[in-house]
Amino acid sequence: MSEELTPGPKESPPAPRAAPREVWKKGGRLLSVLLAVNVLLLACTLISGGAFNKVAVYDTDVFALLTTMMLLAALWILFYLLGTARRPDAVPYRDAHAGPIWLRGGLVLFGICTLVMDVFKTGYHSSFFECMSVIKILHPLTQAVFVIVQTYFLWVSAKDCVRVHLDLTRCGLMFTLTTNLAIWMAAVVDESVHQAKGYSNSSQSRFLSIGEAQNPIGGNECQCKTALCEIFQQGYFYLYPFNIEYSLFASTMLYVMWKNVGRLLAGPTHGHGHTPERSSLFRETFFVGPALGLLLFVVGLAVFILYEVQVSGDGVRKQQALVAYYSFHIVCLGLMTLVSLSGSVIYRFDRRVMDHHKNPTRTLDVALLMGAALGQYAISYYSIVAVVVGTPRDLLGALNLAHALVMIAQHTFQNMFIIESLHRGPPTEETPEAVTKEPCPGLTFTNLDALHTLPACPSTPRLVNPAGPTQHPGETAGAIVLPPSRIHWRRRCLKDISLFLLLCNVILWVMPAFGARPHFSNKVEVDFYGHSLWAAIVNICLPFGIFYRMHAVSSLLEVYVLS
Repeated sequence: MSEELTPGPKESPPAPRAAPREVWKKGGRLLSVLLAVNVLLLACTLISGGAFNKVAVYDTDVFALLTTMMLLAALWILFYLLGTARRPDAVPYRDAHAGPIWLRGGLVLFGICTLVMDVFKTGYHSSFFECMSVIKILHPLTQAVFVIVQTYFLWVSAKDCVRVHLDLTRCGLMFTLTTNLAIWMAAVVDESVHQAKGYSNSSQSRFLSIGEAQNPIGGNECQCKTALCEIFQQGYFYLYPFNIEYSLFASTMLYVMWKNVGRLLAGPTHGHGHTPERSSLFRETFFVGPALGLLLFVVGLAVFILYEVQVSGDGVRKQQALVAYYSFHIVCLGLMTLVSLSGSVIYRFDRRVMDHHKNPTRTLDVALLMGAALGQYAISYYSIVAVVVGTPRDLLGALNLAHALVMIAQHTFQNMFIIESLHRGPPTEETPEAVTKEPCPGLTFTNLDALHTLPACPSTPRLVNPAGPTQHPGETAGAIVLPPSRIHWRRRCLKDISLFLLLCNVILWVMPAFGARPHFSNKVEVDFYGHSLWAAIVNICLPFGIFYRMHAVSSLLEVYVLS
């Protein structure tokens, strides 16, 4: 497991020149955070100002800032890669928990989709080059270069605990993280405004898309007049969810790298790894969880298609679409709540030791799960107040209320299950002595060093060491003999639960990410809060709810692998 060591070779006192660097560790982190906060506030000001047509901030200003930030971040990444490659001692340790293969694989997948979106954006802006600013064409091209460079950087360096240029590395990582957050904010504003305009009358809408906002050069002349231009425009809007998730995935990995700058570990790896045996990756499940999850995924896709087709129709068709949407969510969220509770009950009988060692990746996962859930909590509580206090009280109001309540319960119990799972050790942690010579059934030992004096017995029982693999010689630890069948049964249940929740979170990410906005189609909240206030609430909180689903998928995949 990971241990924080004092700098210096082996057990000797730290070198005199290392002390000032360690004393400045907090100051170096503070400097990088202050840099990130100031740059992020500047980006927020321009992006939010460019989203309103009454603010004299043009979309070209936003694109110029984002393009400059991406170029600077790409140059720093190249400097980091060249600097660490030329110094063999630059990265003496690598964090085994950082950058698991599924997180890097998701980053590559979303990065490819972002590149496709950049192609569509370039084609869209190039369709009317005469009246379009050059920066609008340079922005997607620069973003494509930035995505390629950053994806390669995170693939090869996500586990680094770098020991050179500590303050410069911290500032570079924080600036790159801020660049990704600025890209995320611009994409969220553009996509949310585009969706909100579809559910409001043109006379009520005060928003303009960043990509289509103020155009002082050509006025209204820059409009799509060909079928190819329409395809490019609709294509890059549908690919926005992948760009949003790419920026957030990259931000989380960069934050873990920032926490690992200058970190000393007990060895090149620590703790239990993320990669299980290949033979057990897709085995040892009852297949009930994957089958039920896949069924809900298919049904959810059908409901989503039905919703998108009928929600823009007349009153009867819109009501049918909303009833189907809310009914599916109530059933799906209710099952997820019950399954999460079942997983927590299984952990009550689990004798695995809790892992309390320092782990920046796990700490970030927990913080993001709790923080991102606040967005959906806020929307749910606003909906509850609007339904209970407002009028009329009809079927849609009852379904909306039930949906909000079960959404709160599902987030709460799923977070409890995931967080407890991430703090559990592997299910069959065994000491080498226990593997070499297993004890007789029914016996309990307090001194593992005395196992060599015991007679050998059949290997039916299994010795589970609750002290974990970090037990040092001379320390005492109790060992409880458990039948392998009981351990196997619990493991299979936990794997089924993880896969079921994973598939459900995927479909619950697909629906809002690709345009499902019942918050505007159902007029209860709009009539109660007003269009402007309710649109602001949804556009601020819903992106966090969408991110929660994808981050829960990543965490549940880790729970599945480690179960």
